Amino acid sequence: MRGVWSPVILAVVLIGLVSYIYFVDSKRDPSGTTAKEKPFTSVQADDIEEIQVKSADNETTRLQKMDGKWNVVEPVQATADAGEMTTIASSLSSLEIQRVVDENAGDLKQYGLEPARIEIGFRSKGQKDLRRLQIGQKTPTGSDLYARFPDQKRVFLVSSYLDSTFNKNTFALRDRRILVFDRNMVDGLDLTSGTAKTSLAKTGSEWRLTSPISVRADFAAVEGALERLSSTQMQGIVDAEGKDPAKYGLAKPTGTIAVKTGSSSAALTLGSTENALLYAKDSSRPMVFTVAPVLKDDVIRTTADFRRKDLFDGRAFTATRAEFKRGDETIVLEKSKGKDNMDVWKSSGKDVDAAKADDLLTKATGLRAASFDDKPNASLKTPALVVTVAFGENKQETVTFARMGTDVFASRSDEPGTAKVEGTGLDDVMKAIDAVK
Repeated sequence: MRGVWSPVILAVVLIGLVSYIYFVDSKRDPSGTTAKEKPFTSVQADDIEEIQVKSADNETTRLQKMDGKWNVVEPVQATADAGEMTTIASSLSSLEIQRVVDENAGDLKQYGLEPARIEIGFRSKGQKDLRRLQIGQKTPTGSDLYARFPDQKRVFLVSSYLDSTFNKNTFALRDRRILVFDRNMVDGLDLTSGTAKTSLAKTGSEWRLTSPISVRADFAAVEGALERLSSTQMQGIVDAEGKDPAKYGLAKPTGTIAVKTGSSSAALTLGSTENALLYAKDSSRPMVFTVAPVLKDDVIRTTADFRRKDLFDGRAFTATRAEFKRGDETIVLEKSKGKDNMDVWKSSGKDVDAAKADDLLTKATGLRAASFDDKPNASLKTPALVVTVAFGENKQETVTFARMGTDVFASRSDEPGTAKVEGTGLDDVMKAIDAVK
């Protein structure tokens, strides 16, 4: 009997279980979650025009938005960090109560709410009084924070990430940029370290070294230095009034950085280093502050570091004509249009294998400098190869190559000094020339 009835019993149990799941689930919230209470439903982040923050270290900061810009008004007057203020305002407008812990809490100390560890108040347009939120300790699991409104005994939970959002002292809320300038408008950069000075100027989209030598500059190197400068923040303020610059080595600077934007400029003076911090001062403000010492090496780099390493600006795909002279031999490649409007390379009136021509031009225009010397190398008087490439609209570049032992040197016709060429690049070019003959 057991063998006959067991499948039947199992079927009945299964049907019952499925029915239970169906009827229970049909009564649940389809989303699987319960809508959370938003206490500030009427608040729009853009409408908030005053915020007051008391951090866990008991420092209170008051900030106001004027003409669309946030400013610290107490305990000091300073421009506020726009990113921090946007985050705080957005977090207030989207605040959600995760769960109510106690509707009528008698002992607020157990939640870190008497006194509150953090308190934030805010006022929107048209309001006179601040609306306040108090935040206490994290829950034992660390996933949430205890919180309450000052005029209520109800204790509830908010997300723990709000601790890092709201728990900000005055220094964290102020604009900590060391130098303020518009990256899109920068057209000059002067860098001084000791007696060495490097100057760069931008024309259109191209950067060029103007002092101590006039040569092409590496776009990425210059923009990288500007990015480092614009993104660096103060580590701390040591003298808000800047009354004794000599104390910080600023009377005889170890370096200066001047960023030019048209007729105006922003300048940063670097002083001495102490306790792994570098003293610095923005010329437009009295305060002396500290930055990480690596800033100096990251921005005030050598002239060679800023020089463009590519010996040719043109590339194989932009070239229209190329001439290779080695000894008494001259090979000329010229691009024209063939059937179906396809590019065709010719030499002495004859078609050249397109793959071989592209390989030669790619290797030639891809040659790079490993280092530079301000003086011309004697070996260049007897060149091993002279390459002239025409590209774009009436643009032409000529680079001369020479050997001295196992070293290869190069010189552009429009730049002084000598470049030492990387690796075996010239040998590869020589082989590619033989391949197209």
